[in-house]
Amino acid sequence: MKIDVDGPATTTAAANVASMFFDRVQLSANREAFRYLVAGQWVSASWRQTADRVEELTAGLLALGIDMEQRVGITSSTRYEWILADLAIMCSGAATTTVYSSTNARDSAFILADSECRIVFAEDPGQLAKLREHRGELPNLTKVVLFDGPGDGDWVITLADLAKLGNEYLVTHPSAAQTRMKKITPNQLATLIYTSGTTGRPKGVRLSHSSWVYEATSVARLNFLDEDDLQLLWLPMAHAFGKVLITTQLACGFATAIDGRVDKIVDNLAVVKPTFMGAAPRIFEKAHARIVTAAQAKGGLRAWLFAAAFSAGLAADRRRLAGRRVPLPMLLLSGVWDRLVFSKVREVFGGRIRFFVSGAAPLNRDIGEWFHAAGLLIVEGYGMTECTAGACINRPDHYKMGSVGLPFDGTSIRISDDGEIQIRGGCVMDGYHNLPDESAKAFTEDGWLRTGDVGRIDSEGFLTVTGRTKEIFKTSNGKYIAPPAIEAKFMAICPYASQFMVFGEAHSYCVALIALDADLLSAWASGHGLDGLAYGELVKAPAVRELVDGYIVTLNAGLNRWETIKKWQLLDHDLSIERGELTPSLKVKRGAVAEQNKQVLEALYG
Repeated sequence: MKIDVDGPATTTAAANVASMFFDRVQLSANREAFRYLVAGQWVSASWRQTADRVEELTAGLLALGIDMEQRVGITSSTRYEWILADLAIMCSGAATTTVYSSTNARDSAFILADSECRIVFAEDPGQLAKLREHRGELPNLTKVVLFDGPGDGDWVITLADLAKLGNEYLVTHPSAAQTRMKKITPNQLATLIYTSGTTGRPKGVRLSHSSWVYEATSVARLNFLDEDDLQLLWLPMAHAFGKVLITTQLACGFATAIDGRVDKIVDNLAVVKPTFMGAAPRIFEKAHARIVTAAQAKGGLRAWLFAAAFSAGLAADRRRLAGRRVPLPMLLLSGVWDRLVFSKVREVFGGRIRFFVSGAAPLNRDIGEWFHAAGLLIVEGYGMTECTAGACINRPDHYKMGSVGLPFDGTSIRISDDGEIQIRGGCVMDGYHNLPDESAKAFTEDGWLRTGDVGRIDSEGFLTVTGRTKEIFKTSNGKYIAPPAIEAKFMAICPYASQFMVFGEAHSYCVALIALDADLLSAWASGHGLDGLAYGELVKAPAVRELVDGYIVTLNAGLNRWETIKKWQLLDHDLSIERGELTPSLKVKRGAVAEQNKQVLEALYG
């Protein structure tokens, strides 16, 4: 029997993303739209200033002959110019094809060739080198526009060159950009985002203007974001999660501070002081680990106060979340802990955060509760590239810890007979580019998107994701194992873990491969007589194995007997995109990790 839940019906507010952008410019012309770094200093651009830049770049694309729905690529890290280019592409009626800056030359060429890109915005000479290496495989690519670096006067031009072309074009075609924008239909292709390829070659997801407008309008109607908010954006814009946050900005009018450097997130939070930020769960795990280990390293009274505060804070918070009364003594003590400990934790994140948004992967509930106890709400959402990033979200004023929230207005969610989450609504893709058979497989016979995720819907309509159909395996003893659930528990227990991967299909017991956080491990080692040792040496040290084994024992104590980790091995390196172990959105390529460590896994079963 299928279980389903529908969001209320809704309508979209604009015909296309270009119209939504210029509607925002009309409403908020002189307000701050974007904040970005120039020579290490934050500078601002208003909506009107942004629109002027977008219009000249749009005209530049028209001058180069770009036509409706032709693909234009962007291969760059997250920065202000990425957003300018994307808006110009969509205002020209073309379709943005996104490429992660970390994607290797071969895969970059595949994406740009498969999408038949005619123009590519490239960040710098490093990205340009990838295109030059495979130029023979890119027959449709007529022009490259560089954000940083010189052009060659022919195949490669600069962003300033494109703007100059645009301004010249506008002299003879003053209304060209506005005229083109008005011709864009809601169902027209807006974006090709290629899936991260955890299980094979990337597939281009076709997303229309109406899908992006639907997403942005759905969030705006929840009324928890407005012009007074400030977002810190670091997420890769090649990922649907990052891009939907910018589209949402058009509908809500808040300002966005942009810096794509992951290692600067905490520094930027302290300086920018945003009111909200989106992130993948790994960012929250790393922040939690660093705060906890830093407190433990202080030792003595301060370490005791930190531990006592969170013990008491979590106890009180769980009573509130369960709808139970918090006794007066506990309530008064919570105020003391807030002043002594929790307020300082909030200051690490700038002191003005109203909420975080977590997406792209499941958030461990223990991590979410830890942040919540400190007064930092993480609202978890759910979706995938194939549904324009989002189908469900918790609201800041209506949420359930451990769930991914309620469907957007106009989106329907159902659970199939075999437990799969399936989606129908305005957010769903048109299909995969040039892959009719794959497109057909992505939908049920009655037109619902197959997500490949397993979940359940409670009596109030909140969705909880419990795993991936492809990740659940069966041991030789006939027991089903859901690795993500076990892995999430360990990540919440062990602050030194960077990755924890459970294996055991067709075997009689489960094993794990563990990668440790190099920085946190080094800090621990310096206080335990192992200062100066490299990561590869540390993971072989008996003291480090003893440290990790203690966390394994704690993990196993909370698992069913058939789920427990009988053997494990520390990897001699952390997982990386460059080694092919992580996707650009930081998802683990489980198959690739297993193949690269085949002998290690065999030894664990030897």
